[in-house]
Amino acid sequence: MTKKGKSKPILVPVDFSNSSESALLCAAELADALGSELVVLHVVHDPGEAPGYYAVKGRNKQMRRMEDVAAEMLEEFLQTLRKKHPGHAAIQHASTMLVVGLPVNRILESAEKIQARMIIMGSQGRTGLAHAMLGSKSEQVVRLSSVPVLIVKYKKPEKS
Repeated sequence: MTKKGKSKPILVPVDFSNSSESALLCAAELADALGSELVVLHVVHDPGEAPGYYAVKGRNKQMRRMEDVAAEMLEEFLQTLRKKHPGHAAIQHASTMLVVGLPVNRILESAEKIQARMIIMGSQGRTGLAHAMLGSKSEQVVRLSSVPVLIVKYKKPEKS
């Protein structure tokens, strides 16, 4: 239990993908059952071709600070899920974190900082050559984490 009397939070790193949504829903179910808080994390990975800035579509090639755009995207992602899943108290009360750096390092540092009970993250499910060449962020987190890690794979809806 933390100082506030609640159990340790569950950390959910997101990249706004379907896999992230699946991971957040799984984490919400577990958090609701355990009485844990959810902390939704997004890591801004600074690309070399436009350090510190994103080109914003539809705005005359306007450049904006990556952190500002990412913060808006994180809030929109969470608001969308709050509307889609009003019954998940953990999603309704989730807090957010936005950090800059290498994703694996920042995920592990954030888990330590908030004293997370576990990390729940989505996986794109790369296989074959793509996996061998790139590895997987989720796989690296599993290997290096000092807390349990649950990997949630996105299941595409079946066509009718």
